[in-house]
Amino acid sequence: MQLRYNYRAYPDATQRRALANAFGCARVVWNDCLRDRKEAHAAGLPYVKSAELSRLRITQAKRTAERAWLADVSAVVLQQSLRDLDSAYKNFFDSLKGKRQGRKVGPPRYKSKKDTRQSIRLNTNAFSLQENGTVYVAKVGNLKVTWSRRLPVAPTSLTVTKDSCGRYFLSFVVDTGPDILPGLETDAGIDLGLSAFEVLSDGRKIDSPRFPRRAEKKLKRLQRELSRKARGSKNRAKARIRVARQHAKVADRRRDWHHKASTQIMRDNQAVYVEDLAVSGLGRTRLAKSVHDAGWSAFVGMLQYKAVKHGRTFATVDRAFPSSQVCSACGFRDGPKPLHVRQWTCSQCGTVHDRDHNAARNVLFEGRRIVATGRVETLNACGAPVRRAHVPAQRVEAGSPRKGQTTQAGIPGH
Repeated sequence: MQLRYNYRAYPDATQRRALANAFGCARVVWNDCLRDRKEAHAAGLPYVKSAELSRLRITQAKRTAERAWLADVSAVVLQQSLRDLDSAYKNFFDSLKGKRQGRKVGPPRYKSKKDTRQSIRLNTNAFSLQENGTVYVAKVGNLKVTWSRRLPVAPTSLTVTKDSCGRYFLSFVVDTGPDILPGLETDAGIDLGLSAFEVLSDGRKIDSPRFPRRAEKKLKRLQRELSRKARGSKNRAKARIRVARQHAKVADRRRDWHHKASTQIMRDNQAVYVEDLAVSGLGRTRLAKSVHDAGWSAFVGMLQYKAVKHGRTFATVDRAFPSSQVCSACGFRDGPKPLHVRQWTCSQCGTVHDRDHNAARNVLFEGRRIVATGRVETLNACGAPVRRAHVPAQRVEAGSPRKGQTTQAGIPGH
């Protein structure tokens, strides 16, 4: 499996200028190649192949006076920019044909030097790890890096990124095997919410840290100072960086908390089941600020890839499943309930339920059923094997699951 490891880099003034040149050259190659393809499409000409664009916009462009500065950066950076454009077009075409699941992908767009995020990609021909702990990048030099942890194996590619607040990061991609944890007998259903970030089927509640809410006062002050600065002035640029740094701190704290919480859940349970929430839809309601504050999608994504990494079982329950309407004790469906109803009594068996705890238990039962029916063979009442329907392929093996079916990751039964 492929994993990505991020580290903070600290280039000096000369290296920052070299990286700025690399960012700009990669952006120019992207825009030139994109313009050629757009013009060919508007003229009714065939799709321009990558080999032709590489010859015209990289090899021959270096020999002209207008683009001679392209030779000042590594050729790998320019070629990778063209490959990224090819990937963007492929995603767009696959989305049009229905081969790509999820939200529709639009056509590639031009890049600007004013974009808040600048990046370049390199393969092993353009970077290397040095014995003194630095990372050599072609035509940039040895970058000082803060190694928060060791790389498990030699990396296969490197992405150098500059974010909106001027920080530099090195992102390594490595091919490594799974880190299988010892098997357990426990499993958990999770109900995600706003008052409590997650409620587990065993009754535990984990409160949401609400990092943006805690930093809201300072963010308002910094944003107010930014709005008072004259556009185009140096003071406005400084104020924008202060705002970006505060937002970056909030995002870093949330990401760190998500990682710690998801890792602990995977260590404590052999199987984890969670409801598939419509986050994009909820982000357009009056609860949008709280929904984006919680970061459900990022948290579920961490659970999914860590299940594959550690040999756990992970399944998502369809959002249409009535987890808040069904009694987890007797299975009676008691009808929909408004959000302000946090406790209710089953009219069939009389059990008093906490709304979130009951939903988590129902997610657990439904997740167990999904995994059980997904096995190749299941014994019926007579002890004979019954052939079940094929389950969707795991994301790490053959891509995204088919439409209308739940997703699974990990190794069930281990």
